[in-house]
Amino acid sequence: MRHDRFTTTVAVTLVACVTLLAGCAATPPVARATLEQQVTARERAFAKTMADRDFAAFPAFIADDAIFFTGPSPLRGRDQVAAGWKRFYERPAAPFSWAPETIEVLDSGTLAISSGPVRDPSGRIIATFTSIWRMDEPGVWRVIFDKGNAECDCSKAP
Repeated sequence: MRHDRFTTTVAVTLVACVTLLAGCAATPPVARATLEQQVTARERAFAKTMADRDFAAFPAFIADDAIFFTGPSPLRGRDQVAAGWKRFYERPAAPFSWAPETIEVLDSGTLAISSGPVRDPSGRIIATFTSIWRMDEPGVWRVIFDKGNAECDCSKAP
């Protein structure tokens, strides 16, 4: 009789596991429009750290292995990026702002690109940024690559 109870317990456990796994496999993927909304909101929140002068919040948007092309040499890793960007947060007024205009997400839902204007304090477009975002956990996107482009005369853009 003890053997029968053990067999029953194992069978019930296996059925529960199979049911759970089947439920996970049947979970529909997140719609691309929803992912684009997540990245847009994340990019806006990232930019808000600059507007709010909230340097403490800035690093949470950056992946551990991120690379930012900010100056003559790339900044590698969250700590180096944060150290390199700290100077932008030191004055009472933000030296620039940015906002996403274009967001695209891979069909796999794992990577996204955002791009848009960078503006000086008067609102004049001085550059364009491009960021690559990676979903590190469900709903949490972090920048893995970031590059501004000030080479062109973006102030003449329509």
